[in-house]
Amino acid sequence: MSTLPEFLEFHTPQNDHDAGQLASALLAGHVEIEPKYFYDDLGSKLFASITALPEYYPTRTEAQILHNHPRELAQWVPAEHILIDLGAGDCKKAASLFPVIKPARYIAVDISSVYLREVLTHLQRQYPQVRMTGVGLDFSKGLALPQALELESDKPLVVFYPGSSIGNFTPQQALHFTGTIAQTCAHHPDSGLLIGVDLAKDTNTLQAAYDDALGVTAAFNKNMLLHINRLIDANFDIRQWAHVAHFNTDDSRIEMHLEALSDVTVQWRLPANGQRVFKKGERIHSENSYKWRIDQFSELLEEAGFGDIRMLTDPEKQFAVYWAQVRKPANRSRRSGK
Repeated sequence: MSTLPEFLEFHTPQNDHDAGQLASALLAGHVEIEPKYFYDDLGSKLFASITALPEYYPTRTEAQILHNHPRELAQWVPAEHILIDLGAGDCKKAASLFPVIKPARYIAVDISSVYLREVLTHLQRQYPQVRMTGVGLDFSKGLALPQALELESDKPLVVFYPGSSIGNFTPQQALHFTGTIAQTCAHHPDSGLLIGVDLAKDTNTLQAAYDDALGVTAAFNKNMLLHINRLIDANFDIRQWAHVAHFNTDDSRIEMHLEALSDVTVQWRLPANGQRVFKKGERIHSENSYKWRIDQFSELLEEAGFGDIRMLTDPEKQFAVYWAQVRKPANRSRRSGK
């Protein structure tokens, strides 16, 4: 096998669509920016730092669950599969599973392709026997894998979506997103989804995880503004904004915001000249992170088209890892009434 991975680029951040989307969002009555704009090269590195913080329990708890259950994972995941790692980041989570589930091929998908190239090149040297492909792709609206990947139709797909990233979606969006994964998996035998889900818990634990004492999460949140500056030639000054995180108990979600510390006028030049005055205390809503009950997420997977759902958790039930095998198309059609 080659010691150099393949790379396919399907996302160009500086395109007209992104610029128009951002400008429209900044002019809306309630400004909400999609979390995908966190992940430029620096944002990806800052998030990797967040996962090492003592307050940020999801990464270490999920890693411990995966580490403690190699027998179950080896039994559940089909042999000779193609491992598709969504939001691969530094690829460490997927790489930790290589000795257990032994993928025949590894496809790392991330919106931050510059960072992905760096980490995947290093990983390929560690596992030269595994064919690796890096894909720069925005999959936030649903999973549609490019035909250029030339996926072998006789090999199972294992879609790996760790880290509770599914929490960035509303429950309705999460259902749609997992449904697109089920549709993709249905074309390959014995395929399924391995997904990490953060569970509902006490408010203090949740808020500390998203507002750490060192301020790394605050830097991660504010870096979104610097990314927007580059994308639409804007003039956000991060010194004029504060990081705010709180748990919305009614919707069972952490919300992250950026709050103006004084009256601020923000201007941009792409895709056309525009500006917005933010009053002191006005906020930009930058992220939601929904927290699920175990039974609630199992029901979502069923509705999305999966069956034979298995679940692993930690002793404190802070986090859950699900394996869900896609139902055969005939069974799924009968359940949905189509």
